[in-house]
Amino acid sequence: MSQKAVILVSGGLDSSTVLAIALEQGFECYTLSFDYGQRHRSELEAAKRISETMEVAEHKIVQLDLGSIGGSALTDIHIDVPETESSGIPVTYVPARNTIFLSIALGWAEVLGVNKIYLGVNAVDYSGYPDCRPEYISSFESMANLATKAGVEGNKLSIEAPLIDMSKSDIIKMGTSLGVDYSQTVSCYQASLEGLACGRCESCRLRAEGFKHAGFLDPTRYKNSA
Repeated sequence: MSQKAVILVSGGLDSSTVLAIALEQGFECYTLSFDYGQRHRSELEAAKRISETMEVAEHKIVQLDLGSIGGSALTDIHIDVPETESSGIPVTYVPARNTIFLSIALGWAEVLGVNKIYLGVNAVDYSGYPDCRPEYISSFESMANLATKAGVEGNKLSIEAPLIDMSKSDIIKMGTSLGVDYSQTVSCYQASLEGLACGRCESCRLRAEGFKHAGFLDPTRYKNSA
């Protein structure tokens, strides 16, 4: 019987690659996405589509309302998504998002009897988010093993972040070799209802540069070329 793993899947490029990695490693994958009050639902449609295409065991969407606390351009329509580079932690950082997501993933993992949780955080081509750093992942894993029945009983949980030290171009090369169809993914911070990307936000810029440096045609569907 294959081992199980919970995979956080946003519908974007990185998490889709992580899902492909976990499947390649032989895990029976349970994908988890969040309807957390983000600007658009097209990434959730992408997460569902990718989970179906990759034939996961189960895909679950958990509803949250991080928009009720605001504080991010991704959850508050009154804060503009920046289209130029900024110093420091950008306004697209969603307060405590990865901690909240991982906590819920941890709960589902316990219910499923799973001891591996995968997510697509990256500390190389990333936007300066504090919850995308290796030390954060290590600290959460330590907490998880202190705070859960599974951890206390010796069933050690691990948080897997296989892309943490990879460049965007290397991630794309790996995903392509594993058969990921990146045309199905949505990375844009302000994508349209149809999943068309703006081509201007930081996420779009990092994605486009990744395909360019990887030497692959960018399959992203952009608003200005629709």
